[in-house]
Amino acid sequence: MLRHLSIKDFVIVDRIELDVLPGFTVLTGETGAGKSILIDALALALGERGDASQIRLGCERAEINVIFDASHLSELLHWLNDNDLQGDSDSCLMRRIIDTNGRSRSYINGHAVTLQQLRAAGEYLVAIHSQHAHQSLLQKDVQRELLDAFADSSELARTVRRAYQHWQDCYQNRIAMQQRAAESHGRREQLEWQLQELATLNFTLEEWQTIQTDHTRLSHVATLLGAAGTSIDTLSESEFAVLTQINAVKSQLQDLLEFDQQLRPITDLLDSAEIQLQEGIYELKHYRQSLDLDPQLLQEIELRMSEIHATARKFRVTPEELPQLLETIIHQLESMGSDSDISQLQTLEAAALTDYLQQAKTLSRARKKASKDLSLQVSAAMQTMAMIGGEFSVTLIPLETGNASGLEQIEFQVSAHQGLPLRPLVKVASGGELSRISLAIQVITSKVDAVPTLIFDEVDVGIGGQVAEIVGHLLKRLGKDRQVLCITHLPQVAATGDQHWRVVKSAGKKAENAQVVSKIMLLDSQERIEEIARMLGGVNITETTRQHAAEMLQSIVDD
Repeated sequence: MLRHLSIKDFVIVDRIELDVLPGFTVLTGETGAGKSILIDALALALGERGDASQIRLGCERAEINVIFDASHLSELLHWLNDNDLQGDSDSCLMRRIIDTNGRSRSYINGHAVTLQQLRAAGEYLVAIHSQHAHQSLLQKDVQRELLDAFADSSELARTVRRAYQHWQDCYQNRIAMQQRAAESHGRREQLEWQLQELATLNFTLEEWQTIQTDHTRLSHVATLLGAAGTSIDTLSESEFAVLTQINAVKSQLQDLLEFDQQLRPITDLLDSAEIQLQEGIYELKHYRQSLDLDPQLLQEIELRMSEIHATARKFRVTPEELPQLLETIIHQLESMGSDSDISQLQTLEAAALTDYLQQAKTLSRARKKASKDLSLQVSAAMQTMAMIGGEFSVTLIPLETGNASGLEQIEFQVSAHQGLPLRPLVKVASGGELSRISLAIQVITSKVDAVPTLIFDEVDVGIGGQVAEIVGHLLKRLGKDRQVLCITHLPQVAATGDQHWRVVKSAGKKAENAQVVSKIMLLDSQERIEEIARMLGGVNITETTRQHAAEMLQSIVDD
């Protein structure tokens, strides 16, 4: 149950603190005074989207705080525990802040939460019935959702929708697989031939690098042998070999060491040079011996390279791209599937269809029972709303194959007067009739709603007189089991409230505070008479009007 509502700097509200009591509370006031702003603020605290335009002019942020009594809401308490959002054992505090930069912050029991979490918690606490529900009642989806809620089958309906989607996914996968199998028979043969050819080639990038290196070497082996021989002769075997001349220089300098030791580092360097030169000569001789002037090996390598180039040209790729092409062909063949894959998909599809039908039939049984109960209750309510002899029917129209919503289409039908046939609500109801039927459905479906707080935002639009009085009594009876808040322009409804709030709009007296603000006051008995008299008589309130207002309030007390 809603216990306290705090609103700060929201639209035209500067600051409002409201303690909300159990029972039936009515909110009245002139048009534009800000009555619906209260509902908008509460909806914002329950997870509706907001923006910076909702901040009161000249302020840095809007803030809404709502405290609920959660002592008897075990499901909400379990949800809070599961999401680590615990607070006081008997209350739930929800907070929403919107800054001028458009940034929004949300909290539950002091813990930062997402809008989705805020909405999820709100579903346990409040149901808001808006003034636009009359027209939305003409929509097939709304009619279906209302029936499912009345049947306490909303979650089952979501399960059916998921099962249907899973079945359709399986069906589409199976059809796609069969189409690919039919369309790609020739493609499969082509890919299999390509796979065979590439597999026979047995080509790798490592082999390609090796044979390119070997081919370059073998193609120039004569030149390499000549260069190696010439280098060896120059360094060690010719008449004026480098090694011989270095040895001669080194011997000459060593003989002079006894005269000048400063030559020692030079002779040491020449020793190192001689050693390095000898190592180089050794490696050159080894390299020359390793060179194999083998025309047959060169021919074999050239044949292999020719084979690789021919295959690459055939597939219109470079030799380096052949391994990746092989992997691509293997993947394409795997993705085409086989007969066994199609059979497996058929099995999955059949299982998904069975599950869907099972869930949908369960939903149909719940809808069938609930449709009878809702039809009877709304028809009974119509008799009290100046629609004597009228009849309401929730009709289930079977669907041949079913859809995401189940095995039937839901259609609200009505006969406004006795003797008239039932016809779809969208085709026969006038504006006034639609308002009364819609209100009856909202009150009746609210009785089965698990949330403790129900809010009706001008849902009595389009009715008046005796019907308005009946509506007031309906809401008052509903307030005995739930906390009910109702924004109304009808004195007959306002007179039935257990508590009465009046919303007024005013401007500051000082020039710097001349901004329009909305205020709310709890009315006492005399103030209620004045407010209801205003609703009855307009601007000029007479004593007769006040007496009529007092009689209306007294008649409610006597009841």
